[in-house]
Amino acid sequence: MTNFAGRVAGARGGAMTTRLIRWFVGRYDVNMDEALDPQIANYASFNEFFTRALRPDARPLAAADYICPVDGRISQFGPIRDDQIFQAKGHNFSTTALVGGDSELAAKFQHGSFANLYLSPRDYHRIHMPCDGRLTRMIYIPGELFSVNPTTARGIPGLFARNERVVCVFETAQGPFVMTLVGATIVGSMATVWHGVVNPPRAPSIRSWSYDERDIRLKKGEEMGRFLLGSTVVMLFPKDTLHFNPSWQPAGPVRLGEAMATL
Repeated sequence: MTNFAGRVAGARGGAMTTRLIRWFVGRYDVNMDEALDPQIANYASFNEFFTRALRPDARPLAAADYICPVDGRISQFGPIRDDQIFQAKGHNFSTTALVGGDSELAAKFQHGSFANLYLSPRDYHRIHMPCDGRLTRMIYIPGELFSVNPTTARGIPGLFARNERVVCVFETAQGPFVMTLVGATIVGSMATVWHGVVNPPRAPSIRSWSYDERDIRLKKGEEMGRFLLGSTVVMLFPKDTLHFNPSWQPAGPVRLGEAMATL
């Protein structure tokens, strides 16, 4: 199913592709007025449409220490209890499991903070930086491709640490932070601006890249990656780093560029 959906999403089907995109826009009430190119017929493939750019003025950046990196909804956010991240009522998962079993990396976020942000089909699917950061590592972790919608998150234990994912580790003035791109049902691929498409290929084991010899720095608000048929972003921050926006609530909508947290 995933491979078939990926082929359909990447196909350049002319009028058929345009009809598919037009149906999707109507079905999910996608706001094309915000798109850099609002003309549906100009997108050669569904993937081009799905990862469409926004107008430069569509998402102004708040004057905040940390900004929200995506459009979507808050799945959960708050403190990491020891190494446990709250997924939904009755379900937690560990930071160690999330990052692929690297206990040394996970220990940096013990008693820290997390935010799980869900991107629905109608949302803008590029992912941006919540703060300035220098890339140090990227880890690809194979896994399941369960749906990550709120209903599934309430029903499948350890969902975000079981699905396929790409863990991006950054260093900042306040210490490390992790941005994890979580795969889901029929997700065609996940990509980063420094690597391009990470999957496929879908490797059978964990793969890791170190960037110690490269100076890859991204500014707050700058694009860092994208989903081709989207999913969830899980962020980890160290202890005593930030205070979340008091207006944030689980299940509440969020937009790229809004204030997420203060130091």
